[in-house]
Amino acid sequence: MLELKNITKVVGADTHIHPTDLVLERGSLNVLLGPTLSGKTSLMRLMAGLDKPTTGTISFDGKDVTGVRVQDRSVAMVYQQFINYPAMTVYENIASPMRISGKDHATIDREVRKAAELMKLTPYLERTPLNLSGGQQQRTALARAIVKNASLVLLDEPLANLDYKLREELREELPKLFAAAGSIFVYATTEPQEALLLGGNTATLSQGRISQFGATISVYRKPADLATAKTFADPPLNTLDVLKSGNGFEHNGLSVLPVPAHLAGIADGAYTIAFHPHHLSLARPHETAAPLKARIIISEIAGSESFIHVDCAGSRWVMLEHGIHDIEPDTAIELFVDTRHLMAFGPDGRAIGGSAVRGA
Repeated sequence: MLELKNITKVVGADTHIHPTDLVLERGSLNVLLGPTLSGKTSLMRLMAGLDKPTTGTISFDGKDVTGVRVQDRSVAMVYQQFINYPAMTVYENIASPMRISGKDHATIDREVRKAAELMKLTPYLERTPLNLSGGQQQRTALARAIVKNASLVLLDEPLANLDYKLREELREELPKLFAAAGSIFVYATTEPQEALLLGGNTATLSQGRISQFGATISVYRKPADLATAKTFADPPLNTLDVLKSGNGFEHNGLSVLPVPAHLAGIADGAYTIAFHPHHLSLARPHETAAPLKARIIISEIAGSESFIHVDCAGSRWVMLEHGIHDIEPDTAIELFVDTRHLMAFGPDGRAIGGSAVRGA
């Protein structure tokens, strides 16, 4: 078990990590989800022992390791920017941690070839890294992390340089490998979809703070606050500042949406309501969906999907529609908000009200 107790990281006048408590169990998959500069890499460096926290303690299996060097811990770490030994072959790069730990030749050869097969590196074992593509070099670094059999495995956006098919395969295989070994597996990403595909647990980060930690699907469906909901949204979350008055939400004195059943019990007052782009549509998806007038800003066609940016009630929203929808800018349209999925947040940003129907 890895336990962070009230750790912070301050560099000069900048606070990189605000007071943080986190417990990660052996055999677990844990995703750090947040935008660039949210603190993911800083937190992983503290976990690894590459940096020492300004305050607080880090323990592993009950032993305080706060001041223990990374060389003296059972840690494997892979960055998006791959690191390999340029003078060694792929085979020797993968084998290096096992040679350092004194494994016998037969074990080294078996584990190297097994990892190379998983990473599609078997034809390249005798090449040096400089004779590989960027994706092949990244797979070499991943293979080395696999054979190290570390207790803590930290992967910082490790699949960004790989092709789509291999990314999908490794998202499925890597968690199984490290879980089977009883390792604590920590995976940093900026992509909400990747967190959902990986599953396990997710910690959402914003400006050096963990806003929520729990089962990935639960954090997505029931964000504790607006920061978490925004972190777990791609395309960006649609929001609107409103005033609840009786059975309706008002914006700038005009009624914009009815209050759905799951929010009926909240008190009248000021809120921020929010919903995902796929809960906004051109056709009424459900009888409870509420119509709104909007104006097209731009349509972006991405293969079989369209991202339609609209101006609605003075706010810029994004609508995700299946199919190709090439609508001229400045066109007036009617769109529909599926209010079953509406989230409400108070002035302090905390989630308010009952559970929405968030099956998607």
